[in-house]
Amino acid sequence: MLKPIGLIRTPFATIADCPRNGRAIDPPPLCRAVVDPAYVDGLASLEGFTHLILIYWLDQAGPATLRFTPPFDDTERGVFATRAPRRPNPIGLSVVKFDGFESTGVLLVRNLDCLDGTPLLDIKPYLPTTDSEPGASMGWLSARRGKTPPSGASG
Repeated sequence: MLKPIGLIRTPFATIADCPRNGRAIDPPPLCRAVVDPAYVDGLASLEGFTHLILIYWLDQAGPATLRFTPPFDDTERGVFATRAPRRPNPIGLSVVKFDGFESTGVLLVRNLDCLDGTPLLDIKPYLPTTDSEPGASMGWLSARRGKTPPSGASG
């Protein structure tokens, strides 16, 4: 059973406001991961990490769509071959830049692409030695490499 550990605060009030990729906004807006007091002790030793992985519940994504045509593509794709939010379990994941703590339990982060008030499920340190695969293939997206999808709601 999943239980949120806090909320994510972003400047994105509606799905239409959300970027498809938090890195597509220059400069990326400052966002906050607000951790419930019961979980603040779990933030010990987070100082010094430059990037984190935030895992969150896309609570406003709507019903799952197993096949669809992404708005920036002309071919129908399976949801598991995309980063679309309308999934059987609408779990979001972002590698974010960690700018430190604003106050107890409030993390300052950048490069998020979720709605304000999104439930936060977990925080993990980003480890370049473990989490990066420089030679990984991007599948069907390889043909789009270097092209930025339009901003707006994910497909």
